[in-house]
Amino acid sequence: MKKKMITGSKLWSIAMITSLLAACSSPATTSSTANAATSTTGTTKTVSVSEQTSVKYADLVSLDADDTNISWSEADSTAIKLNGTTATVTGSGAKAANGSVTITEAGTYVLSGELTDGQIVVNVADKGTVHLVLNGATIHDNDSAAIYIQKAGKAVITLEKGTKNTVSDGKTYVYADATTDEPDAAIFSKADLTFNGAGQLTVTGNYNEGITSKDDLKIISGNISVKAADDGIKGKDMVAIQTGTITIEAEGDGIKSTNDTDTTKGFVAIAGGTFDIQSGNDGIQAETALVMDGGTYNIVTAGGSANAPAKVEEGPFGGGGGGWGGGTPPTDMGTPPDGEPPADMPEIPTNSGTNAGANTNGAAASNSANTTTTTDNNADADTATTATESTSAKALKAGTDLTLNGGTYTIDSMDDSLHSNNNVTVNDGTFNIESGDDGIHADQALTINGGTITIAKSYEGLEGAIITLNDGDVDVTASDDGVNAAGGETETVTNTAASTDSATTATDAATTSNISVTETTGTTSTTDQASQGTDATQQGRGPGGMGAAASNNEFHINGGTLTVNAGGDGLDSNGSINMTGGTVIVNGPTDNGNGALDYDGTFVISGGYLVAAGSSGMAQGTSDASTQNTIVMTFPATQKAGTLVHVQDSEGNNILTFAPAKDYQTVVVSSPDLKKDGSYVIYSGGTSTGKAVDGLYTDGTYSGGTQVVAFQSTSNVTWVNESGVTTANTGMGGPGGGGQGGFGGGRNRSQSGTTSDSTGTTGITDSTK
Repeated sequence: MKKKMITGSKLWSIAMITSLLAACSSPATTSSTANAATSTTGTTKTVSVSEQTSVKYADLVSLDADDTNISWSEADSTAIKLNGTTATVTGSGAKAANGSVTITEAGTYVLSGELTDGQIVVNVADKGTVHLVLNGATIHDNDSAAIYIQKAGKAVITLEKGTKNTVSDGKTYVYADATTDEPDAAIFSKADLTFNGAGQLTVTGNYNEGITSKDDLKIISGNISVKAADDGIKGKDMVAIQTGTITIEAEGDGIKSTNDTDTTKGFVAIAGGTFDIQSGNDGIQAETALVMDGGTYNIVTAGGSANAPAKVEEGPFGGGGGGWGGGTPPTDMGTPPDGEPPADMPEIPTNSGTNAGANTNGAAASNSANTTTTTDNNADADTATTATESTSAKALKAGTDLTLNGGTYTIDSMDDSLHSNNNVTVNDGTFNIESGDDGIHADQALTINGGTITIAKSYEGLEGAIITLNDGDVDVTASDDGVNAAGGETETVTNTAASTDSATTATDAATTSNISVTETTGTTSTTDQASQGTDATQQGRGPGGMGAAASNNEFHINGGTLTVNAGGDGLDSNGSINMTGGTVIVNGPTDNGNGALDYDGTFVISGGYLVAAGSSGMAQGTSDASTQNTIVMTFPATQKAGTLVHVQDSEGNNILTFAPAKDYQTVVVSSPDLKKDGSYVIYSGGTSTGKAVDGLYTDGTYSGGTQVVAFQSTSNVTWVNESGVTTANTGMGGPGGGGQGGFGGGRNRSQSGTTSDSTGTTGITDSTK
């Protein structure tokens, strides 16, 4: 069965941004859409592939004159003077009684003074607009909301410039009867609620929430601080923030929207502002879409990444069919690699259970519950690591699509830092991330079109069913996989005859989300599954999947720079990798249970620059189908971190001068300068006068190294050791691997980018010189 190829598509949505394309549950069914790329047998799910989502704040949020109106005068407003447990009203439309003020007519009301135990109630039958001006007001209610918008067309609260205002409630509310549970916030509105002005507002929600609107909630400007026993700022249909300085300390979510019944609502859109959010659960959470154009953000969730629960592996060989896999070392290894699996290695474990890449949450489902215990099988799909969590403590979370158009973000999250149950698109911005789980996670498509992303700490750095890097600078440090293309669909491997195109019925199901996609452009494409299958039969990684197929996951690298330091696999795809441009530097694992490169389909490279250093047990190069040439060098012994590896051609031109950040035994390099029939020399050690960026030297003069081998390249993927060009036969991998089938990927690499002739000149290896 073949995947559908998408090239140069331009997708337009009529109403709102495409949510995830729904799963089809009938057996032996193919789901195919214009912008999707998943084709599996058994249970199928389509995965949206978009190169650029240009939706912005202005596409979602419209403002009227009332939203931006901050003007008032004594002549055309009603003055409300607060004084202890009483209030004096001067003007029409409001009455004070029993320590509270009730507003019954549309108009402007200016509040000043202090109310120590009372309530401002808005109950306007004609649905007009009520404009409340907080002009140095302190309002507290011991047993209910301090400001309660019970009925109105819209309420606008203006923070008068130069004033400080305070609103708070008590820890216990008194309701009319047992069935009543509203209001439940210090400022509570059943109508659209807008904040504007240049003054200060401090809100303390001792009972539950700080600010809540059961309709739209907009913040146009202002300096707002919220402390809440649960959520800080909550809007049902939307939360829209144009600018302002917002500080939130919340035991629950910092900012959230909650409408889960209307796909055109339930979003959060932020144009800019300054945000400092300390939350027990999610920092900013949208039930549907989250769009952020700019702003400065400091977000800490659940005390930060240091509080993340330890990951628990399902078994010694990785869960969900990972296991020992991925190793493709040369036949003649010279000195046996450090950490080689013993001869009495245990038998292949039985893989009983669901595919590790299965998305148990459903791609479009929103995970808004913060107190139920869940098992997240998709977040760590490659190793099927299970993490039981009692709270969701993500920094930025979208139920459908997360779109980041700019801004500066400093994030320390116990859970994923950026997360979407559908797609994540990063168009620009500066991100400094420390995560207790994934740095950036998308259940479906993760697309990076620009920006500077530094993930200084994570379990897995980037994860998504389909990952595309078009531009930007990305630096990932991960204790497990640096990049993991996994999940997004449930795959059932069946007999080949049963999975032909003629045996399937095309099914197209789509669920429309809430944001219009202005434009999706580019050349991100899926690869022909037939070619994946061909290469998969040639690239064995040891005792493996025994017939298991590569999944439809993909990792596309079209531009930008990507630097990875991974304790697990450096670049990991349960399907294929395609590279057409950009620069990729991988400092991979030091143990033989993982590899700098790990893929179950193909790795086709046609442009860009790739260097990947790591252990040798699971070493993979690029695929024979590549049009750009690659060298895979395996040293006879582990080389120390910082020891230069230098590759030059017969004329002395530099191909590679690289100082890996960690111990390594195998180095993969692919460059446009490599020729299929070129002559090359590899050196170890020495020094360079050039300037190194992430260990890669681009200028200067190399000297002082020890020649390891000289050889003639005769293939587009040439495997080399200290004895010369060698054949890359099946090798033994280590624990880890693909989320696809037992011990490895079930591939035989006997014909992949190799030659049986040993044409090299033996050199002396001295890594200490």
